[in-house]
Amino acid sequence: MTRIHPTAVIAPGAVIGAGAEIGPFCTIGPDVRIGEGVRLVSHVVVDGHTEIGEGAQLFPFCTVGLAPQDLKYKGEPTRTQVGARTLIREHVTIHRGTATGVGVTTVGNDCMVMAVVHVAHDCQIGNGVIIANNVVMGGHVTIDDNAVIGGSAAIHQFVHIGRAAMIGGVSGVGGDVVPFGFVIGNHGRLSGLNVIGLRRRGYSHSQIHVIRAAFKELFWGDGVQANRVVEVKARFGDEPLVAEILTFMATPSRRGMIRASRTASEDGEA
Repeated sequence: MTRIHPTAVIAPGAVIGAGAEIGPFCTIGPDVRIGEGVRLVSHVVVDGHTEIGEGAQLFPFCTVGLAPQDLKYKGEPTRTQVGARTLIREHVTIHRGTATGVGVTTVGNDCMVMAVVHVAHDCQIGNGVIIANNVVMGGHVTIDDNAVIGGSAAIHQFVHIGRAAMIGGVSGVGGDVVPFGFVIGNHGRLSGLNVIGLRRRGYSHSQIHVIRAAFKELFWGDGVQANRVVEVKARFGDEPLVAEILTFMATPSRRGMIRASRTASEDGEA
């Protein structure tokens, strides 16, 4: 017997399977298909072209199928799929795919996605995956079957995590992980200059050239950094972007500056 709370808002066109339970203050869009025996506990939002597999449970304040956080997205009818018997806990966000990606965000069968996880657009999550609290992932991440992602891990876009791999808590994952591998650690290091960001913000080639030279001298030059700061100030101090960096470095900090990697990236770019 399907049960729908009187405060739930279900748009015309939505399909609700037999035995589903739609709790208080849930909102379901017109292109949503809810499978048999699905339970939406309360205050759940499911929108877009979204399919929820049979027996899945969605807990309060999670959202599934909303528009992606992608400036290129223009409202295309992309999709979201959540597999059978999967648990989506409180405050999870699962965004639909994009037309420039694979077009669908997928979470497989028998997964557990714990509270405050973000599954970005075009991610492909396999079956039996466990994702602990506060994990964030960029778009286009692939996680194969039975992988375990520890709490507060951050996974860079386009990373592929192999079958049955484990990511330790509070780990930053910037590259692919082989099946059955164990990855742990969050040792962020300064590796170069964000040239792409500077270009996007309209800085000229000559400005970028100067700041890149200053950057390399400050963080990868010879000798003591205090002396390098003096040299950079003398050579490049009139350039506003360099002056801004020097001012930032001189400002007292409770945490200190992030350390630079032993060597800069080949082209000095991040």
